[in-house]
Amino acid sequence: MGATFLLAAGGTGGHLFPAEALAGELSRRGHVVELATDHRVADYGGDFPARAVHIVPSATFGDRSPLGMLKSAVKLTRGYFAARALVKRLKPNAVIGFGGYPTVPPLSAALSLRVPTMVHEANAVMGRANRFLAGKVTAVATGFSETGLMGTAGPKAVHTGNPVRQRVLDARTPYQAPVPGGVFRLVVFGGSQGARVFSDLVPPAVALMAPDLRRRLEVVQQARPEDAERVAAAYAALGVTPSIAAFFGDLPARLAAAHLVVCRSGASTVAELGVLGRPSILVPLPHALDNDQKTNGQRLEAAGGALLAEQAGLTPERLAALLTDLMQAPDRLALMADAAAATGRADAVTRLANLAERVAAGSHSVISRTTTP
Repeated sequence: MGATFLLAAGGTGGHLFPAEALAGELSRRGHVVELATDHRVADYGGDFPARAVHIVPSATFGDRSPLGMLKSAVKLTRGYFAARALVKRLKPNAVIGFGGYPTVPPLSAALSLRVPTMVHEANAVMGRANRFLAGKVTAVATGFSETGLMGTAGPKAVHTGNPVRQRVLDARTPYQAPVPGGVFRLVVFGGSQGARVFSDLVPPAVALMAPDLRRRLEVVQQARPEDAERVAAAYAALGVTPSIAAFFGDLPARLAAAHLVVCRSGASTVAELGVLGRPSILVPLPHALDNDQKTNGQRLEAAGGALLAEQAGLTPERLAALLTDLMQAPDRLALMADAAAATGRADAVTRLANLAERVAAGSHSVISRTTTP
């Protein structure tokens, strides 16, 4: 008979995508999966493979005023007692967190009830919620081999890599460099929550490119609903016919078809670019906590699979120059694709599921500093 796993994740794609990948793998192995998250899951476009989704009260400490801190503390306390009741009812064999403040109540409840626990840190820099929990849980799975761990968390670390969704694995195809003078497929997206900066930057950058290059472009761009009409109009005025949407359910297939991707550098995005082997221009979220997106992007850039362009210095002129250089260098794009692919961990979900099963079984050999859990 299979085990029961309660996964806990913040309600954005960066947390939910790796949780979705693990849930699918555990379900295929005959286990039961439940998900604890927050209300933002309603905005998530995926079909999460869990028996049930449970909304647990949670809050951040973004408002540092005394009243704001008090409200957050009260909400997290409510979340803790709700999560404790949930854990007692479900009786999971293990509770696994994927970061974000919504993971704190379920993991804290599991720890108080002595249920085996694990956290997965997708970023190259450990997030605050996971940092709070890492010293207390049974194991810490890391997406990057160099994730900085402190104190008692370090010896618990197992490098599994970042799991990607099955639809990403299914979309893998060898990279085909653009043919000189032929169609050039550009994919632009801002992560699960969109990014207005790309709506503001990319069309003006395309306008500055030489007409012969502009005519080659096929653009797939994610835009917020309130920006979609103006972005489409800007491309139409340039003679470019784009595909614009707030969310692409088939984004993995569109990424696989791309010659170049312009995007944020969240951990899930970097992992998917690696598994798919696609070259990219990465624009880290400038106000990300702990600057994690910049660090993620630097890892892929150092491997040769991406160019990192910080938002503060990225003008339409600068972006136009980057796009022009890369469109005219298909051999360079092919090398970048190969370098990105070398960072990909298509087996990450298998490794993470193996570790989860050992945690649930209470194995005394859960922790290994090797990369083969």
